[in-house]
Amino acid sequence: MSTSNVNTVGIIGAGSIGLAFAKHLTAAGINVILSNSRGPDTLADTARQLGERARAGTVQQAAEADVVFLSVGWGAAESVLRGLNLAGRILIDATNPVLMPGFRKADLGGRNSTQVLSGWAKGARVVKAYNTLLSQVLASDPREGGGRRVVWVSGDDAEAKAVVLQLSERIQFAGIDLGGLEVGGALQQFPGGPLPAINLVKLG
Repeated sequence: MSTSNVNTVGIIGAGSIGLAFAKHLTAAGINVILSNSRGPDTLADTARQLGERARAGTVQQAAEADVVFLSVGWGAAESVLRGLNLAGRILIDATNPVLMPGFRKADLGGRNSTQVLSGWAKGARVVKAYNTLLSQVLASDPREGGGRRVVWVSGDDAEAKAVVLQLSERIQFAGIDLGGLEVGGALQQFPGGPLPAINLVKLG
């Protein structure tokens, strides 16, 4: 698959990160399906504000899109993913292993969060991306200071990672490949990794 084959991205978790990503996708002419745990009726107005490229749907409908973007609270991620058939789908993991209330780091058993999440999303081609920027930064124009805002990307499936990197370019971000999940996922992880909240611009 290449980004020319990506017509629709399903967004599971239409909070500030999910909506920021949706805004960039629709601006680039890519369709989005917004979903949350409360049902499509709660997102109808939001979809209308994003324009004709956006529609509200169920979590299952979002999970059937060409690429799926997950941005839910860590406490909900396992139950959401275990209820879906994502076999063969590219799943962008934008989650962080923080438990609320109390802003506590989840116990990951010595692994990083995306390695854990991959076990819940059976058969999915998981790529870690879009979890390190604050929502207001992610929502802003990625073109800044003569360059483009950096997003970090890591994954063990080379083709899936290439699609996410190309998709990032298509929506005007500068995707930087950090390699596989063991190393890249750890670098991107919040809390714990060195890269979250760092706002870099790639020039040229």
